[in-house]
Parts: sequence; C-alpha cells; structure tokens
Amino acid sequence: MPALESLPIDAYVGEIVGAVRVRRAAVVTAAPGAGKTTRIPPALTPDGPVLLLQPRRLAARAIARRIADEQGWTIGREVGWHVRFDRRCDDNTRLVVATEGILTARLQQDPLLSSIRTVVIDEFHERSIHADLGLALARQAWMARDDLRIVIMSATIDARRVAEFLGGCPAIDVPGRLHPVDVRYAPGVEPDQAIAGAVPSGGNALLCFLPGAGEIRRAAERLTGRLNPDVAIWPLHGGLDADAQDAALAPSGRPRVILATNLAETTLTVPDVTVVVDSGLHKVARYDPDRAIDSLDTERIARDSADQRAGRAGRTAPGTVIRLWDARDRLRAEREPELARVDLAATTLDVIAWGGDPRTLEWFEAPPAAAIDAALQLLQRIGALDARGTLTTMGEQLRRLPLHPRLGRLLIAAAGAPTAARACALLSERHAIPPRHGATVCDLLSAVDRERDLPPHVLRVARELRDAFARASGAAAAERVDDEAFRRAVLAGYPDRVARRREPKGDRFLLASGAGARLARESGVHDAEFIVAVDVAGGSGRQNPDALIRLATGIERGWLTATSTEVRHELHPDRGEVRATRVDLYDAIVIAERNAPVDSDAAEKLIEAAVIARGPTDADARLLRRLSFAGVSLTFESLVAVAVVGARSIEDVQIAEHLPPDAKRKLERLAPAELTLPGGRRARVDYRDDGRPVVATRLQDVFGLNDTPRLGERGVPVTFELLAPNGRPVQVTSDLRSFWTGAYQELMPALRARYPKHRW
Repeated sequence: MPALESLPIDAYVGEIVGAVRVRRAAVVTAAPGAGKTTRIPPALTPDGPVLLLQPRRLAARAIARRIADEQGWTIGREVGWHVRFDRRCDDNTRLVVATEGILTARLQQDPLLSSIRTVVIDEFHERSIHADLGLALARQAWMARDDLRIVIMSATIDARRVAEFLGGCPAIDVPGRLHPVDVRYAPGVEPDQAIAGAVPSGGNALLCFLPGAGEIRRAAERLTGRLNPDVAIWPLHGGLDADAQDAALAPSGRPRVILATNLAETTLTVPDVTVVVDSGLHKVARYDPDRAIDSLDTERIARDSADQRAGRAGRTAPGTVIRLWDARDRLRAEREPELARVDLAATTLDVIAWGGDPRTLEWFEAPPAAAIDAALQLLQRIGALDARGTLTTMGEQLRRLPLHPRLGRLLIAAAGAPTAARACALLSERHAIPPRHGATVCDLLSAVDRERDLPPHVLRVARELRDAFARASGAAAAERVDDEAFRRAVLAGYPDRVARRREPKGDRFLLASGAGARLARESGVHDAEFIVAVDVAGGSGRQNPDALIRLATGIERGWLTATSTEVRHELHPDRGEVRATRVDLYDAIVIAERNAPVDSDAAEKLIEAAVIARGPTDADARLLRRLSFAGVSLTFESLVAVAVVGARSIEDVQIAEHLPPDAKRKLERLAPAELTLPGGRRARVDYRDDGRPVVATRLQDVFGLNDTPRLGERGVPVTFELLAPNGRPVQVTSDLRSFWTGAYQELMPALRARYPKHRW
C-alpha cells in the first residue's frame, strides 16, 4: 500500500481513538482539509464495525472510494456504502459509509444497533433532520449498551454543547491545513460575469455556489459561448443521477467550471479547485404546519457556510474566493437546524416506529411542538396512526417504504402501479417537472404518463419503489391503474391539501387549511372545482400573499367525506331575517349545504349584533332621551339585549315594547310622550339632548293654556315652538303667561291679516 499523504488529523488520531475507547464518545472539530472524514473512521474499525454517516448520497460514495484508496481496501469488502437504492456492502464490511436516514432504518430493526460498534456522525454542523434524529435515537442505544460508541465530527459547531449531550465526553479540536486564500468581494456582479473573469488555467477548477438547479441551468446557458471551448462546464446538484454527479468531481486535465449547490459545501473534496465564486445564497426548505404549505426559499447563507465554501479554494493549493456580496454585510453565525423548519411527518413516524414519543424524546434540540402536532395529525389522517397515536398496519407498511409517508400512502393506494411509482420517484427525487401546456385533469399524471420523457435515474428509482412496495405489502405491484384510481391515490396521500375553486374557471382557490391560494400558470387543471394541491408553496410577499399551487390533481366532490358538520346562521342582507344552513365541511372547505331550522340563541346573537352595529333608529333615540329625562339609567345595548329575545328579524326588535314596568311607570309620570292641549289635540313631546322637553304645535292649539306645563322631577318647563297655519314657527317660548300678555299682542294683528279665516 502506498504511503499516505500526511494530514493534520494524523497527529490526533491516537488521542481520538483512545478517548473513544475510554469514554465511549467524543466530539471532534476540525477545520476544512484536516482529513477527519477519511482518517478517523478507519482507525476505529479494529474495535468492531463502524457506521459513518454523511448528509448526502454523493458524499457517501465519494468518501468510501477515497477511504478505499487511502487504506488499500476494496469497495464492498472492507469499506462500502449504503444509500437509498444503492448498497455496496455486506454483513462483513468493516466500515459502511451511509446517508443519515440509513441509521434510523437500522435502529427500527435493531434498537440497540447490536451489529455496530461505533457510530460516526460527520458534518453535524449541517444540522440535517436525519442527523438530529439519528443522534437522538443512537444516544438511547448508547445509554442502554455499554460497548456502543458515538463520535460526532464537524468543522464548525459548539462542541461543548454536543459533548454535554453525550455525558460530558471529550471534545477534541484539530487545526486544518488550508493554503492561503485571497477573499474578494464583488457586490452586484452576476455569477456568470464573475466566472468568466476568473476561470483558472491548466487543469484547475472553478467552483461556483448557486442556490438551486434552476440558477445552475441559467448560469450554464449564459456561459455558453463566453468561455474558451477548452473549458468544461459541469452542473452538480441533488437532482442529477449518481453518474452525472460523479462525473462533475472527476479531474479532466483541463480547466473546469463546476456549478454547484451547497451539495459541494462540505465533505466532498472537489479536485483541483483553486477559485470559488460564492453567490452567498442557498435554498432553504420551510414548512408552515398551520397552513400545510411547503416553501423553498432563497436565503442568505450563514457565516459558517461562507467559511466552508471559502475553504474549498484552499484545499490543495493557494486559492481565490470571490464573494458576490458587500464585505459590510453581516451574516448569521450558524445555519438553522432542519428540525426547526421542515415537515416532521417522516421523522415522527420513524420515532413512533422505533418505539418512542416525538414529544418526549430527548433531542439535542427539540423541534417545535406545533410541527410535531401537525405531523401526528397528518399521520392519523393517512392511516399510519390510530386515534391513540399507535402505529397501524398501514403505518407498518409506510415505515418500510423509502418514501415520505405522503408518497408512501399514494404508492400503496395505487397498489404500486407504474404510474404511481414514477410519480413518487419524480417527487421524491425533486426532479423538475416541465410546465404543462394545455388542459389536463392531473398535472402529475401528465408528467409521468409518458415513460420515455423521464430521466433514467427517475425510472430506476420507480422500479426500486415497485420492488419496495412488494416487500412492504407482501403482494406483487399492480401492472396498471386507471386515471380515476391514480387521482384517488393522490388524495389518499394528500388529504389535507384539498382545495376548492372560488369561482368557475378562476385561478383562485380556498385550501383546506383555510388559506388562500392561486393556480400557477404552468398547471393545466383549468376546470375542476375541487383539486388536490400536490405542490403548494407560500406566497411571495405583500404583493402576492396567496400560496401558489404548482401541481394540481382534479378530484370529485363525491370522493370527499365531511370532516365536520355545523349549522351556520346569517342575516338576509335585504330582509334582515335570520336563515340557517347545515354545512358539511372538509376542514375549512364547504362541500355541501342545506336548509336547517333556525336556532333561537344563534338568531338572537346575530340580530343583537346587527342592531347594535346599526345603532338606534329615530324612534329609539327619542325613547332614550325620554328615559334620560326621566332619570332612568338604561343603555341602548341593554334594551336591545332584552328586545331580541324571540326575534327572527331586525324588524322584530322593538325596544319600546320591552321596557321594565318601573321604567314605563316613571316615563308616563315624568316624561310623557304626549301632552293633551286645551283643544283636545295630543302633541308629541320631543326631549332634546340639552334636557329640554319641546312641543311643536299650532298657536291656536294652546289657546286656553295660560301657564307653561312642567315635566320631570325638577319641573322643567316645556318649550313650545308655536306655528302659524302654514306650519312655520312664529314664536318659541317656555313662558306662555308672558307670551300671551306680551309678544302675542304684537303678533296677533299681522297673523289676523295674513290668515283671516282663522280664529285669533
């Protein structure tokens, strides 16, 4: 075996192995380039089998090959890998490099990990959901088994906190061996511009970090024709198959530009990189449990990510880093744990299948309680858990499928049929689905119906899923499923994503969660009133607050079973009458309604609120002023509360008819509604806001009334607005005696002349 290249970690390997043997755990932090990933795990194998966990499939395969080269081992014998649908190891393999989800699967089959001596979780600073879950479950086995060991490795993490979680184990820091790196800042410069001016010479490579596959594709298109034809351009992202990913890593002897997501941020040593162009952005998955909405947001990276990316340029030689942001920008110190921001349905199912409770499990950092509750509700809804939260037969099948529970439920409902398997493969591999032009009843079915249009690795995963279905269910997968059964299977996997079109042919929907959404232009589901929103992302801010439905499946109203029924009461907008409707709801969506008897309490509350919102009528206002004049302390609201009893419409509310008896007596005695005048006419008394009782009447009606009547406890004189025969006022007085002897004598000649037929 050739001599190993000397790495900084070599001087610490003995100390680390010794610490693990004594304390059964260790936390190792090492700067990029120190060599921790390829040197520590092999050194632990003499004590028994080692499981080395990596966040990504590409990294797991590349690391296994690197270890084989360094140790002179053979892939599949001493060292191998185990990733989703790809296994190159057996029971005798000393060191298995696996993706983090493999540990969870092993723990479910063997909670004590009896076939493993040491678990090594690498790149823990990425805080993937599988790493957090793996650590929590492995720690339980570690506490139950006195010979199991755990090693946590990371480039940037608070080692003290992790060490405390593992019983105060040793934390060992190893310096790296980076070559000098020249960091430059170029705010506002487009990635293709920065790349075009920085391509290295010879056989060196430029590594450009971009947020996602779409940005990589656009950058590659813009670079076409701008670079020397001798420069190779390679994409590197999770949507590529293994061969394409491996090809991007292989040295070619000529200049290369590698356009990568954060897939290349850690662990992977991309050979010959001397220049890094960093957009400073990445895609972050987020889940809103209240609205059952996923989003994949483009966000600023954290400072530890920026440092990791910069380290790629100094691994093998002095390098240059071009950061496409301002040097004065402040980045968050560390990246956010996935456990705190993503859908936890699969994680929750894993914990329950393992035999635990996600709400009480001892996590390194516990996930949000609301996210766990939402996950439990979804698992019950798709039949994975019963009402007590216990795993069902369906749940047992789902946990055996290498799929998110939603997709597993879809596959089971479709009996593992090819179209369903292709749909699950397409969604689980996060492969971009081309826009649909023209109408369809199901975007997803249209995308997978023609097998020849799908990438080879998606078809390979689909075949693996059909085999996995057969193993999980104990029955052969179906050879076909019709369109209706496919759409019903989609509903089975996404029962909480039902939506109803707000108006025919419109693009606005109401989601089952109660949130608003609109259909993306690329969807071809133009007619269906009810749909399943398979891919629905959060709105893009204040301008577009509604969620966006990018993949829809039309369903029939008759397929939906009401989740609740309620009687709704409403006031008729014109008549003011209360009507009742019995409404069948699918979560927040109305799926059926019919007339129902009106409930008295509900009707009274509606009418009371409407009357109070409307305010007093003129008649009500006059009554309230009378009550105030009489010294009766009753508010409009209190009177309405009594008057609405038994009412079925706003017109039924007559507060004057529901006065308390003592108030009525007091009104009649102190604030009568009318006065009887000498001529026998009854005149209405208007009680003004200033406390004056006022009577407007013809002057002749008060002939014979020598003194002004007085009302109320304080004997307030009535103010008379005396009117001429034409109805116009001629005098206002609250002292009739003085009026008869004074002003009337002056007015009478003129009135007699103008109205000679009247008695004066």
